[in-house]
Amino acid sequence: MTRIRALAAPRGRLTAAFVALIALALTLGLTLAPTSSSASGSRHRAKPTVVLVHGAFADASGFADVTNKLQKRGYNVIAPANPLRGVTSDSAYLASILATIPGPIVLAGHSYGGEVITNAATGNRNVQALVYIAAFGPEKGETAGALTAKFPGSQLTPENLITRPYPINTTTTGIDAYINPAVFRAIFCADLAPETAAAMAAGQRPGALSTLQEPSGTPAWKRIPSWYLVARQDQAIPPDAQRFMAQRMNAHTREIDSSHVAMTSHPDVVAALIREAARATS
Repeated sequence: MTRIRALAAPRGRLTAAFVALIALALTLGLTLAPTSSSASGSRHRAKPTVVLVHGAFADASGFADVTNKLQKRGYNVIAPANPLRGVTSDSAYLASILATIPGPIVLAGHSYGGEVITNAATGNRNVQALVYIAAFGPEKGETAGALTAKFPGSQLTPENLITRPYPINTTTTGIDAYINPAVFRAIFCADLAPETAAAMAAGQRPGALSTLQEPSGTPAWKRIPSWYLVARQDQAIPPDAQRFMAQRMNAHTREIDSSHVAMTSHPDVVAALIREAARATS
């Protein structure tokens, strides 16, 4: 009994001291906790929101596999409908969507969607990276039509297009362009299965012909780091035109043996390029 009492006293004193240390730590911790949390947050920043913008003759479903792959990696993805009515109005529409997104954004555009992101991102400080997928990236005052004409090879020629009028308002009519379904696969998506291409041709969204001659505005790629995927087998935007635009914007450039719709035929490559842009700018 004597031995037990001798040991019990020190244990009591140790317990009291331990409780006192805990109390002191909790008191000091009230001022230390936010700093610790902030440091942790800086090490584990939230992933940027990825916004995917389609071009003419297509819709957001062309990005379906890319979207799935990014979502599985924890990215929030938005793939809005591009109106395809005009460079200025389409860019203003996308800019209004971007303005509602808090935090960093990686903005990717395919084909004509590249011209839209070039304009829509201007002035938005949340856009951290631009990703061009076989896309237009014009300089101020340039048009998509003029860029294409500089480099031979595009099969988007008058004989391969079907045009239809549409009402702009009660007094004005515009002209929509569709790719002739008979040549849609050869021009747009030669590396997709024939039945897939046939369904895409049937559901293609036309682009207003006026967009080809509408001058682009101040390009966001002069301020925002850019990535570019060149599609070597592209029959819509010549690969040399793509290389010219990528070099001019000093983009991180990759090339792939793909048709115009690289995001559909090679979603792994496109998703990886978007993730690379996200990592490099976060």
